[in-house]
Amino acid sequence: MPVGNSSPSRSSTPLYACTILLSAFLLFLIQPMVAKLILPWFGGSAAVWIVCLVFFQTVLLLGYLFAYGVSRFLRPRAQSFLHLGLLAVSLALLPIAPGQGWKPTSNADPAWRILALLTLSIGLPYFLLSATSPLLQAWYARGNPRGLPYRLFAFSNAASLLALFAYPVLVEPNAASHQQIIAWSAAYAFFALICGAAAWQGQFCSSMPLEPAVSSPPARRQALWLLLSACGAMLLLSITNHLTQNVAAVPFLWVLPLAIYLVTFILAFAQRIWIPRPFVLRLLAVALGSIGYLLYETGFAHPLQLGIPLFCFGLFAACLFCHSELNRTKPGSSHLTLFYLMVALGGACGAIFVGLLAPRLFTATYELPISLLFTALLVCVTTWPDGWSSRMLWIVLTIAMAKGVGTEVRQTEIGSVVMMRNFYGSLRVIQSGTAENQLRTLYHGTITHGSQFLFPPRRLRATTYYGPHSGAALALLSCCSGPKRVGVIGLGAGTLAAYGLPGDAFQFYEINPQVQQIAQSVFTYLKQSQAKIDVVLGDARLSLEQQPPQRFDVLLVDAFSGDAVPVHLLTKEAVALYLKHLQPSGILAFHVSNSYLNLAPVVRQLAEFYGKQSRLLSSKSNAADDEVAADWVLVADAATFVRLPGGLEAGKPVKTRPGLRLWTDDYSSLAQILKIGH
Repeated sequence: MPVGNSSPSRSSTPLYACTILLSAFLLFLIQPMVAKLILPWFGGSAAVWIVCLVFFQTVLLLGYLFAYGVSRFLRPRAQSFLHLGLLAVSLALLPIAPGQGWKPTSNADPAWRILALLTLSIGLPYFLLSATSPLLQAWYARGNPRGLPYRLFAFSNAASLLALFAYPVLVEPNAASHQQIIAWSAAYAFFALICGAAAWQGQFCSSMPLEPAVSSPPARRQALWLLLSACGAMLLLSITNHLTQNVAAVPFLWVLPLAIYLVTFILAFAQRIWIPRPFVLRLLAVALGSIGYLLYETGFAHPLQLGIPLFCFGLFAACLFCHSELNRTKPGSSHLTLFYLMVALGGACGAIFVGLLAPRLFTATYELPISLLFTALLVCVTTWPDGWSSRMLWIVLTIAMAKGVGTEVRQTEIGSVVMMRNFYGSLRVIQSGTAENQLRTLYHGTITHGSQFLFPPRRLRATTYYGPHSGAALALLSCCSGPKRVGVIGLGAGTLAAYGLPGDAFQFYEINPQVQQIAQSVFTYLKQSQAKIDVVLGDARLSLEQQPPQRFDVLLVDAFSGDAVPVHLLTKEAVALYLKHLQPSGILAFHVSNSYLNLAPVVRQLAEFYGKQSRLLSSKSNAADDEVAADWVLVADAATFVRLPGGLEAGKPVKTRPGLRLWTDDYSSLAQILKIGH
């Protein structure tokens, strides 16, 4: 072959590298960006991000499948022109802003609506970004047989990691959502130009020699690639789901696990970093044991500063093992696209299992312990040739993990009257106590969402966060002298209906149909209340936007998903909507009890923005009456507070947080309100 024919490929190497780096950066920058944009449309549920991850993993698979197919079955010139054509079509779809018409209009499972929304709004650009890295690596390998295309894979993961850190640190705090979308679309247009130049260069690889044809890797090795990739994806989604359901559905807790996932890819595939396999296995054994203890020792309440690092450590150790094994068993460059295809297929399978199948297969959140057990089984398989000492260690650990899964299932089902699960999470009702102390308690995940004594005279006594000494009780009992009109965002067991008197009207807003079903069939607060009770299904903000002013005397914001707070219910725009539906002398009450977040300063800022007073009322636990410690912030005019018991001295002032910015639909950040020392 003439020497001159190799020059296009060699000269295009920097272009390939720049294109791959930019594609990886944009690929992971759009993930938290678009997920946060649509999060309020679907109730702020933690499951929104999980379904988004399913979409991202699936389209990544399609991109890798495209790269595999065109590099195997088309000539380089045809590959280039096909890619150029798709890039041109994708430019016509910019900017990639989902339309308002995608907001849900029914109470059906929103998972499929989210997938359709993402497909039609960002599907083609995301698909082409996904295909870029494996396709350009294949072109690079064709023109540079002695090159190291897998090094480009590590570089692309480094760019992805940079994007994930850039979003919460630089992009989210400094740009509104619509500005983020415009900037990303402009960057994508630039990517399309340089990718088009790379595709044009790729056609000149047609006269360059390929590596000698060799048979495909054994099916057993391909299956191992798939299983290792699936294991990493299962752990990523299940640990992310655990964290977001129990803290908050916010980009910081989306980005952190995904960043750890990418770091392990970078470490595993970097050419100059070598981590001994025995060290990785010891690290994994410690991690599995530690997470197993947190999950199965239900009496151990782990604080934020321990729980998040430990789960992240477990994700790091497990993914480092999976991705190191992928690197150890990877093929030569002639089968590069096949390898990436199997890795993407495994990632998609793992994501689909956790994000789509588990909520329909299980009545509780079992996917995290199952993922841990799957990890231990996979280690057993991969280390079996290492000798009896290694085999016995991992056999024992696998048996322990299997026992732990069984214990988790038994502990979850003991005493359960009802167990349900859907897109919004897992629900169960536990019956406990005896005789006159018999009690039913509703749990969302591990968090109590209301309880009720079964026998008179305490059946209609308000319990948990809503007892007679709570801020909610003060607002409801002191708001007005005559019949009152009350709005409640969040139904739970329906406990607040216990405060209803003849002539009162209570309107509950609830996004989860299963919560309504349980409140009406398992608990009796709604049935036995003396007030007129209505339940409006759907996201509270969307429902309130569609209603005329309701003129509530009291509006209580009591919406939680597990212990996670739907941030879109605590913004300037949300409070403006609440005040529209509130009497001028009415009381706006926010339930801010949270194990991890200090939400009271956020509410104070919102109150001050609208010229209102705010007071924090904290009630203590009372085990005899099943009351738990609760924090409520009441927001009202000064004249309204004068009428309350204690007047303006009721409760205590809300402490400020230095540097805390007003939350809006375009801006919110949890960094400054985390209870790090809790």
